[in-house]
Amino acid sequence: MLPVRVMVHDSMQEGYIYQRTVAVGKKFDPEFEPELTPRQMLELGVFGGCYMTDCRDEFPDSWFRKAKLSPGIPDPQLNLFKIRASQPLREWYVRGWIDENDPRGWFQWYCRYYMGRRGEDDARQIRRWRQMRRHRSQVVKNCAPGDLDCRPRQRQALLHWAYDSRQF
Repeated sequence: MLPVRVMVHDSMQEGYIYQRTVAVGKKFDPEFEPELTPRQMLELGVFGGCYMTDCRDEFPDSWFRKAKLSPGIPDPQLNLFKIRASQPLREWYVRGWIDENDPRGWFQWYCRYYMGRRGEDDARQIRRWRQMRRHRSQVVKNCAPGDLDCRPRQRQALLHWAYDSRQF
């Protein structure tokens, strides 16, 4: 029954409360069409496995059954393309990419959006997601279809943004 009130208690947020107002995985903005769900991303290997390790209570257990996780220290070998493709969180703060409601960044926003939270930061995050399409275009332009060894860092970065770079 909606809305659902969620109270967050993890190492980066204590007592943050938000509402899930739409059904899980439904009613996405028409400009936002991610190719992967958060569960799929975690299973494929993103962020060196060092993401979401202390906030499992907030999300479905099914997301973590096959997730590639590395509590504490990122392990690039857990990433699908076995390469580091993201900047440290401190750099995200310096660049102003972090909203106080989602201190872990875009992926945390996406997980909460997927679960049904809608809010004032949605338009900005969707715009950032759309900007990653230029990287998709570069992979398509420069790599033979199915050549997963071509541009692995760019492919991994796309995976971090819910683009399935195995498909192009």
